[in-house]
Amino acid sequence: MKKIITSAIALLAAFTLVACNTTTQTNSSASNTTVSQEVPDSQKPSAVSDIKSVADVPLLTLNNETQMPQLGLGTQIQSLESDSSQAGRQRLNNTSRESVIAALKAGYRHLDTAHGYYNETGVGEGIKESGVPRNEIWLTSKLWPSDYANAAQAIDDMLKRLQVDYIDLLYLHHPTGDYMAAYRAVENAVREGKVRAIGISNFDNNMNAFNDVMNNATIKPQALQIEMHPLAQRTQTRELAKKNNLQVEAWYPLGHADSTLLNNSTLASIARSHNKTVPQVILRWLMQEGVSAVPGSNNPDHIRENLNIFDFELSDSEMNQIRGLDQGESGRYFNINYDQMGQAFMRLNE
Repeated sequence: MKKIITSAIALLAAFTLVACNTTTQTNSSASNTTVSQEVPDSQKPSAVSDIKSVADVPLLTLNNETQMPQLGLGTQIQSLESDSSQAGRQRLNNTSRESVIAALKAGYRHLDTAHGYYNETGVGEGIKESGVPRNEIWLTSKLWPSDYANAAQAIDDMLKRLQVDYIDLLYLHHPTGDYMAAYRAVENAVREGKVRAIGISNFDNNMNAFNDVMNNATIKPQALQIEMHPLAQRTQTRELAKKNNLQVEAWYPLGHADSTLLNNSTLASIARSHNKTVPQVILRWLMQEGVSAVPGSNNPDHIRENLNIFDFELSDSEMNQIRGLDQGESGRYFNINYDQMGQAFMRLNE
């Protein structure tokens, strides 16, 4: 309970929350949303995409036949988010830019950002300055709930901040607010070639919202992003994703660097046997479980270390030892009640 409360408080502080309307209007949203006409594939901005395996990172095939690098860089820097001054935002975006450049030079081709991280500008600058062509990068971002009511414009604004013509994977960040209006807008963006794949993030925390999307989507989602690590392995949620042909992607794959996880004796023993670090063992475990992961770091050494996991393999015994560490839902760091806290998920406009 202490971990949950601490995480919720940190989240609220980081996003400098303000009031906005988060009333869900599923039926009216679905009926009032204009459906864009399908743009021929060859004319879509996303038609230039050319994702290949780099640095031995496997490609996962999503349910729309799009291929995504399994391992990516998470770009959220919570320690810098709370400073909402112009100078603070500049520091955040400069740090994100440098992290992205370091990651792309190391061999990453999957980047994960969000409007709620306040750093899309820095991520976009990092892509341009890295020298890696945009079409070789899998770029993920997320719409914050306050974007949902005017999501079409929010997507265009996101493209401008990132300085790109399309986004590879666009998530709805949280299952609150007018999420179906937002989902319809993302479907339109797919038809227009501005988005290649659709994801829902944290929708496992609100099954009414999850079922709403799955039952009413015209274009079914491709990915479900959830908290997942050895202490919270989310077996039931992963089964739900498998049933619905959704690729699971893990955020907090290293438990937000929590010492309880990183100092675990079982993980440390396995790491020593392979001459690897505990984070490398955790990420390798996730890869062998078929899960995508986006560990975050702004330390170039750690960024390179997290990528160096494809030169060893965990045995069946070691995989089972790690599976035995699961603490179920009590092992989570973020597990809020959206019915009680849904109104809190708003943010200042940038």
